Amino acid sequence: MTADNVPDLTDHWVKQACSNLQQTSQQRPAALEVQEVGRVSTVSTGIAKVRGLPDVGSEERLQFSGDVEGIAFNIDRDEVGVVLLGNHHQLTTGDEVRRTGRVMDVPVGDGLLGRVITPLGTPLDDAGPIAEQQRLAIERPAPAILERAPVSTPLQTGIKVIDAMVPIGRGQRELILGDRQTGKTALAIDTIINQKDQNVRCVYCAIGQRASAVARVIAELRRHGAMDYTVVVVTEGNDPPGLVYIAPYASTTIAEAFMAQGDDVLIVYDDLTHHARAYRELSLLLRRPPGREAFPGDIFYIHSRLLERATQLHPDLGGGSLTALPILETEAQNIAAYIPTNLISITDGQIYLSPTLFELGVLPAVDVGKSVSRVGGKAQLPAYRQSVGPLKLAYAQFEELETFARFGTRLDDQTRVILSHGRRIRACLKQPQYQPLTVSEQIAILQALSDGLFDPIPIKQMESAEQALCQAAHQHPDIIQALLHDEALESNRQRLQQLARQALAPFAEPPVTEAP
Repeated sequence: MTADNVPDLTDHWVKQACSNLQQTSQQRPAALEVQEVGRVSTVSTGIAKVRGLPDVGSEERLQFSGDVEGIAFNIDRDEVGVVLLGNHHQLTTGDEVRRTGRVMDVPVGDGLLGRVITPLGTPLDDAGPIAEQQRLAIERPAPAILERAPVSTPLQTGIKVIDAMVPIGRGQRELILGDRQTGKTALAIDTIINQKDQNVRCVYCAIGQRASAVARVIAELRRHGAMDYTVVVVTEGNDPPGLVYIAPYASTTIAEAFMAQGDDVLIVYDDLTHHARAYRELSLLLRRPPGREAFPGDIFYIHSRLLERATQLHPDLGGGSLTALPILETEAQNIAAYIPTNLISITDGQIYLSPTLFELGVLPAVDVGKSVSRVGGKAQLPAYRQSVGPLKLAYAQFEELETFARFGTRLDDQTRVILSHGRRIRACLKQPQYQPLTVSEQIAILQALSDGLFDPIPIKQMESAEQALCQAAHQHPDIIQALLHDEALESNRQRLQQLARQALAPFAEPPVTEAP
């Protein structure tokens, strides 16, 4: 055998190897992916500094070892400042950090109704896993101006002083503020309870609250059947500040999903004081420059971009609405502090709760003089405007004269009449907690109060007289319904006035001159 006749074994082996590789690749296709893996350089309370992620995006979700997640906050040239959403004690220097390629999101949909969850979507109740339908980013742009519609439908709270004096419309942002233990959360919970059978979905966001306080709120919502249409998002005081920070944004995304379906939604932020403090803590830890009261310069922006998402959508987009009730805690009745003035300028009005009224037993302790609604009056029912107009003026005169009457000076008969009428207005505006009133009951009481029919009744008998009037209104619903829907209000007012006189007659006493 000559050299020319020797077979080329090398070429044969190469062809055979290529054939084997091709068959293997067809049977088991290789899944190749490129991942950026960084390392933790430093760990502090609630934050971590990471190196080795050059392409990370702003607010991108990052995965640490031990199932701890974080959000990329500060993106510097050499390292990334990450806000941790879990326990920082599980992390050490040198731990791996992986990009996820997506921003922070939360599950949304009807499967969340009646559930208690964290801002990450983890259930906190014993109802099993959440039936996820969709996940949406927690940071979403607010609807454009052309996508919005005017606020035209009232959101009835069931609380006389609010529905009459400081009305709220669906799609409005109404701030509730006051000192500690003045009943801010009670107002919001009563409003949620009053939405039963009103086709309004509710989201209650507890931001950095005590676990015992949140448990009481959930128990009351369940006792009144409000959890059937409510989602509760909870962060406690001992949770990481990053989790507290994202809580209102995650809650708003859940509410926006209902609004996109054409539903009317009410969201309560309880409260944004803890949210601002959590963001201040994170910012200082990340070495962001402090400003007034050590808050960062963008503290206004984090609340404005949150509350701007509340709106009334145009009918072409489903006509849904998102009404926001942010709660804020003041210190020593100082509503001119930094965070209160920020939120007052963002929202469409405020309901101020006075500790002085609270101590006097005037509950809810709404200070009508310092409270205002810049939008809700346009959505208020005409029957309210007809009866409330004289009450506002009479109550304002009463509050001004009451101060002078305390000095014991001599008062003329007209001043005594104003003081007597004002005391009846204040007594009528009192209302027990968890007992919201229907529109018919409120209209009957307010109209009788405006007509002066409560003036002959002693203060001690006011509560019984109100109950008798409410019962009479229930027995004659046609009068109230006609007053609510008929344009000719005068004839219907006379019918209601006659009904109120008959109901209140047993409680009336001969008029006496009251001492100042």
